[in-house]
Amino acid sequence: MSVHALLLPELDDLIRRGSPQRQAKTLERVTTFFLDGASSFNKDHLQLFDLVLTRLIDCMERKARTELSFRLAPLGNAPVEAVRRLARDDSIAVAAPVLKYAARLSETDLIDIIQTKGQGHLLAISARPGLAEPVTDRLLRRGNQEVLRGLAANRAARLSDEGFCFLVERAKTDGILAEKIVVRRDIPPRLFHELLLTATDRVQRRLLASVALDRQAEIRHTPAREFNETSVHAAPADYSRAQRRITALRHAGKLDEALLVGMAESVDYEHTIAALASLCVVPIEVVDRLMRAERPEPVLILCRSAGWGWATAEAIIKRRPGSAAISIQDIATARADFDLLSPTTAQRVIRFWQVRPDDKRRTPDGRRG
Repeated sequence: MSVHALLLPELDDLIRRGSPQRQAKTLERVTTFFLDGASSFNKDHLQLFDLVLTRLIDCMERKARTELSFRLAPLGNAPVEAVRRLARDDSIAVAAPVLKYAARLSETDLIDIIQTKGQGHLLAISARPGLAEPVTDRLLRRGNQEVLRGLAANRAARLSDEGFCFLVERAKTDGILAEKIVVRRDIPPRLFHELLLTATDRVQRRLLASVALDRQAEIRHTPAREFNETSVHAAPADYSRAQRRITALRHAGKLDEALLVGMAESVDYEHTIAALASLCVVPIEVVDRLMRAERPEPVLILCRSAGWGWATAEAIIKRRPGSAAISIQDIATARADFDLLSPTTAQRVIRFWQVRPDDKRRTPDGRRG
């Protein structure tokens, strides 16, 4: 039986006078017939199916259109006009499957839909694999918060530099968005650094919490904002004498984790700071600010990045200014956070701390950008 003979004779009559049940049954027959032979149909066959399906779509109920969308979305040779018609359907239930998965939708199709449809359509597009920069740029211009989060979570979507700038700016006050951005491998280092330095306290807490919620994810997080802002302008203590002694100990081969712990437990604050800075290769003025942060997370990062154990982290936490008021519960919480913090995560963050404030153009490995 030919395709023409099977599909065409009753089509016009069906569209004009057929009941919804009869129309749905015909759509099911046509779709099944197409799926059964999709791999062998030639260009003329595909055009014929496209004609039939697009005419049927116009008179189908939403349930039937939705099912058709799910069935056509994965096919590499799905009838293109039918797919476009489904993608532009006002019902997101109908449009979503093809918007997310249909390879037959071109970049032009997607941009047109972004410009003319609602946020539900944009959210579905944001999940498509391999989105190109012209598409993601337009999603960012028109998308709401949910769309931005969806796009940031789509690691296969390509973002332009301007797109990343826009997302980072929004992420400074959106913890969920920030969590999704910081795990992207393609974020430009300068923008990653900016997000680390300028996110609000609430966002900083979300970034730390994301480490606790997923032990395997290499979430790049940063400590409390206060060490970047409220403490950044405070002049650090004079550590010159302590630095000279620590330098001598290092040259003598005596500077190690055990000596650091001994300094911390002997309430020798200046030498603890100088030793910590030397062992972690972080500028002493940065260590000074980290130690004065309201929460202990920066110390956890320093210790974990150096490969030290909890005993060392605890000794240093208890040496921080104001640590006399630290509670048993605070120590227990810090221990739990320390156990969940991966060395890889800590090492990523510390690379940014190793860049001196007056040398912001240097890359984390010390080369000028």
